[in-house]
Amino acid sequence: MISAIIKPFKLDEVREALSELGVEGMTVVDVKGFGRQRGHTELYRGAEYQVDFIPKIKVEIATQSENAERIVNTLSEVARTGKIGDGKIFVYDLDQIVRIRTGEFDEEAI
Repeated sequence: MISAIIKPFKLDEVREALSELGVEGMTVVDVKGFGRQRGHTELYRGAEYQVDFIPKIKVEIATQSENAERIVNTLSEVARTGKIGDGKIFVYDLDQIVRIRTGEFDEEAI
């Protein structure tokens, strides 16, 4: 399982790049969070206020182990802006996968 936290404006570019790799499915969720930058300050109608949680996109991809490195490399290259807050990529093992419609398990369920 690959889970990536990216900047929202990078989503279309990431989706297109992953489609070119043959990734057939992904889950995308709007999330908010912060990392080292600890949020930022914004100005609204002359008043300054602190934004603690920054909007991000979480992309999750279940894939076979042999495809993980290519997907991670593509995510890393395409989602990078070179500025703080580009995000993180997490890779972890899945214990079990079940396709609800057919009852298929593990590799067949991906």
